[in-house]
Amino acid sequence: MTLIVGTLAACSTKPPQPPVAPPTTSPPPKEYPVPGTQSQSKSRWIPVTWEELPGFSDDSLFDAWNAWLRSCERPAPAFAPLCGDVRRLSIASGEEQRAWMMDKLRPYRVETTDGKVDGMLTGYYEPYLDAVRTPGNGFNVPLYAPPADLGVRKPWYTRQQIDTLPTAQAALAGKVLAWVRDPVEAMVLHIQGSGRLRVQEADGSVRLVRLAFAGTNDQPYKSIGKWLLDQGLVRDATWPGITAWTQQNPQRVNELLWSNPRFVFFREEPLNALDANFGPRGAQGVPLTPGRSIAVDRASIPYGTPVWLSTPGPTVQLSRLVLAQDTGSAIIGAVRADYFTGWGHEAGEVAGRLKQNLRLWALWPKTAQPSN
Repeated sequence: MTLIVGTLAACSTKPPQPPVAPPTTSPPPKEYPVPGTQSQSKSRWIPVTWEELPGFSDDSLFDAWNAWLRSCERPAPAFAPLCGDVRRLSIASGEEQRAWMMDKLRPYRVETTDGKVDGMLTGYYEPYLDAVRTPGNGFNVPLYAPPADLGVRKPWYTRQQIDTLPTAQAALAGKVLAWVRDPVEAMVLHIQGSGRLRVQEADGSVRLVRLAFAGTNDQPYKSIGKWLLDQGLVRDATWPGITAWTQQNPQRVNELLWSNPRFVFFREEPLNALDANFGPRGAQGVPLTPGRSIAVDRASIPYGTPVWLSTPGPTVQLSRLVLAQDTGSAIIGAVRADYFTGWGHEAGEVAGRLKQNLRLWALWPKTAQPSN
């Protein structure tokens, strides 16, 4: 990926300075923030020119503006004064939106505190599962609401204990929201944190609902893909690769699932026509927009920040405006993002294979100072 180097400091012409004698002692260690930079606790932001942002003049901003409108439902303090303009410009042309951004915002290249600009992009999505209210006919994998003692007993039972211990089963009595067929698809739902169910009700009707994240058992998350790799059982630890292994080794599925002790509990939400066009609510508290919302490390980029994202592939090649609207336990580091791909099989295929190089630029109001 080509990077056009430029900084705000380089845009001005300064008169020549007289030579300075070399210091007689070593300079003190560099600390951040330094002149020309802004510092978060896990990153430093370097002011640059708009020309450094790959593809900035080419992005179609309409979908990104929808995500920005969502952020304005719960704006970060620095962006609240801009939300009137954001709403007004929702029907403007891309050229007008771009000109407004250049007038009101300043781009900052996001780096690690030691100056590394390259990070990692992964993806997440909402699984789409068939479900029933009563077990039977192959639907025997339960999805649970939180137990009453979840906040009292910490950590709660592990995934294996939930499946095998009578005390854990007793605590979950009456807490089943729905039943699905495939335990691996249920695990995907747990890892993604939310999903959509096509539920067949007792009267034969079918209803679309969302299961949203409602808590965990406070056990550590362990990657089942890493477990397979460590056991030497697969070379492809993407979701398609994991699914293929489980189909070939059905007798070891529980062993695989129990390698991850974390268990997720859900709450059921109705899914009307408007909600169906957006994803679940992220950590910012607003619905996610497919292809335009990312999860970030909040200690690097505050929620609600518009971010320019650039990644060269190989799974997807992107240079576009996105909004930092979510986070996740595995999303740690300065140049780190999880890209919301949407819902259903195709979104899952992209998210499951997405692990590639990333660069980020935070876009911050000129009148505000970046801070957590």
